[in-house]
Amino acid sequence: MSGYIYPNEVELQWGLLIVVYPYVTGLVAGAFILASLERVFRVKAVEPTYRLALLTALAFLIVAPLPLLSHLGHPERSFEIFLTPNVRSAMAMFGFVYAWYLMVVLLLEIWFDYRRDLVLWARSERGPRRWLHYLMTLGATDLSAKSLQFDYNAGKFITLIGIPSAFLLHGYVGFIFGSVKANPWWSSVLIPIVFLFSAIVSGIALVLVLYVFTSLVRSKPIDMVCLDKLASFLLYALIVDFSLEMLDFIHRLYEAEESISILSELVSSRLFLSLVVLQVLIGTMMPMLFLVLVSPAFARKGLVPASEELRRMVYFGSAILIQIGIFSTRWNVVIGGQLFSKSLRGLTVYKMQMLGPEGFFMAAGLLLLPLVILYVLIRILPPWPEAAAPPREASS
Repeated sequence: MSGYIYPNEVELQWGLLIVVYPYVTGLVAGAFILASLERVFRVKAVEPTYRLALLTALAFLIVAPLPLLSHLGHPERSFEIFLTPNVRSAMAMFGFVYAWYLMVVLLLEIWFDYRRDLVLWARSERGPRRWLHYLMTLGATDLSAKSLQFDYNAGKFITLIGIPSAFLLHGYVGFIFGSVKANPWWSSVLIPIVFLFSAIVSGIALVLVLYVFTSLVRSKPIDMVCLDKLASFLLYALIVDFSLEMLDFIHRLYEAEESISILSELVSSRLFLSLVVLQVLIGTMMPMLFLVLVSPAFARKGLVPASEELRRMVYFGSAILIQIGIFSTRWNVVIGGQLFSKSLRGLTVYKMQMLGPEGFFMAAGLLLLPLVILYVLIRILPPWPEAAAPPREASS
């Protein structure tokens, strides 16, 4: 602790759980936007990851409100935002955005995409799985060409609605931080945009990791055309995200307001490890360089092409590093914005607890829980191409 600090500024109000919350919602938005590339923009190369991306978005969306509920002293009071809605509160409106995205967007799109397979699975299976899949059809067992075409058109329409909904789901988080005028670390019109692009980066990276990992676990060959396309989209999104962050940083330097000195001290001391080392060097520059070096696009321009095994390893490692960088970004925004005094004359410290409702193990559990839910969803709704019923069976 250094400088002039008021007594009520020593303890940070938002801790590790509030760091986890925007990180998880970013993964939801990014995974859904990746899925929309195949359905809306007809990028057939990423089709093997379409259903996996949808289930990943659903698994993380289910967990998304839990960090906020765990942070509250009385989480049961969260239902009051539905009973007494305040349309002027950005935080209160999250409940409605969440309900819209879960019930209308994700669940409906997954249902329309899986309905045909659910019907065929229910016809061919035995035991509890048969009844479970039949219940999930909601009684809609018509497999005529007209019905299947309606499913496809409805799913595409929902995806079109889901893209701006995904932007709204995660963009409002950046909107909340960016609208705090009294905090110079948060107050920026670029914060919502930076949050959106970092969400796209984290979502693509997560699906890439899951696709490679699940393929290896199932001893299935990895579609390198799909993996190369995922890596190229990841590289492009990472470049745009890093450019926006640098633009925001340069803009702050150019403005040179009275807060620039305390922010410079904050970056050079309290946030040096998490911002300069983890976010910029390890989480951005290194994976960006690795992806460029093994990219097939650069190999076609005269460089030595990387082997498939090397590309898989580099893609997987880069995606892991990107996840570290994006989590560090959320840490730097949430925690970093509370480490300097309102008088702009001193810095405080954040001491992370290991136990308790705001501790490390609680946050780690909330980060692992979506993976457990995803495993259950994959067991019920296999997203693999070989698990889908053959098209010829639909007419029988």
